[in-house]
Formats: sequence, C-alpha cells, structure tokens
Amino acid sequence: MLINESYCREKFTGVAERPGMNAYAQNAHVLLYPDGMVRLNESAGAVLNEVDGQRSVEDIVETLEKKLPEARSLMTDVWYVLKAAEQKSWIEIR
Repeated sequence: MLINESYCREKFTGVAERPGMNAYAQNAHVLLYPDGMVRLNESAGAVLNEVDGQRSVEDIVETLEKKLPEARSLMTDVWYVLKAAEQKSWIEIR
C-alpha cells in the first residue's frame, strides 16, 4: 500500500474515553480503556506512546527515527500501527 502524503499531516488523538498508556502494569506497554486493557508489543507501544493529538504522522515518524537511527524508514510501519489502532477505536483521526 502506498501512503498518501496527506495522511502524514493528519492528527491522531485518543478516543473520547481517553484510554491511557501504562508501561508498568505488566512490564510492557498496556493500553487501558473502559472495557479492559490490551497488551501491546514493543513497536506498537512505542508508536502509540507518541500520539498526543497535536503531532502529525510525519512528526511521530521523525521522532521515532531519531530514537532509532539504525532503523530503516519507519513511515510504513508507523502508518500500519496507527491505522490498526484506529480500526480498533483506540484512536481517531481528526
């Protein structure tokens, strides 16, 4: 799937219930929401931890690429994590 560059400027924010990220409960990234919790893998946790409702996908990718300079371009991976989170109603696109 090719990434439309307009997606890079879209903003992501948590759903209305404001689920929280908790890295302490199980020594892992855990997404808490009213109906339960989801344990995230390290990659998904790193991506969703950068979501603040203000930053674009491009901003999130840039931050992660600075933290992981040995990684290849992360745009596709970050985009897939965000789209999966949106489909599960963990975040919404504004």
